[in-house]
Amino acid sequence: MVLRRCRGMLRSEAEAVDAMHDVFVELLRRRDSLDATGGSSLLYRVATNICLNRLRSRSRRREEPGAELLDRIAIASAEERSEAKALLDRLLSREPVSSGTIAVLHLHDGLTLEEVAREVGLSVSGVRKRLRRLEERLRELEAKP
Repeated sequence: MVLRRCRGMLRSEAEAVDAMHDVFVELLRRRDSLDATGGSSLLYRVATNICLNRLRSRSRRREEPGAELLDRIAIASAEERSEAKALLDRLLSREPVSSGTIAVLHLHDGLTLEEVAREVGLSVSGVRKRLRRLEERLRELEAKP
């Protein structure tokens, strides 16, 4: 029942299985405070909430700066990838090493700004500022012939 609910909401088998596991992990975490009456409705409600959180997270990632660029790089040919690598080398050559780390953690690995900030020891506004600076510099580099 839980897997069927997750499949229906997420439209991805792998993500549905992960969400189903998360449902049961959440139930185990909160086992002392849960009311076991109406078990199936509880499972359904927890599954729905977890799937909604995943959908929100998925849509936020698509809106993140750089998501379009990552998609372009992912489907690029060998020559285009070589050009992209050269562009990234030029982009990151004048930036602190941590800026590249921030970009990879956030844009590639999908970590939230808060998670990235904890990982690199900066504030969330500092991480946001670095990402904005990289994005501006990238636009400048792409505009140059």
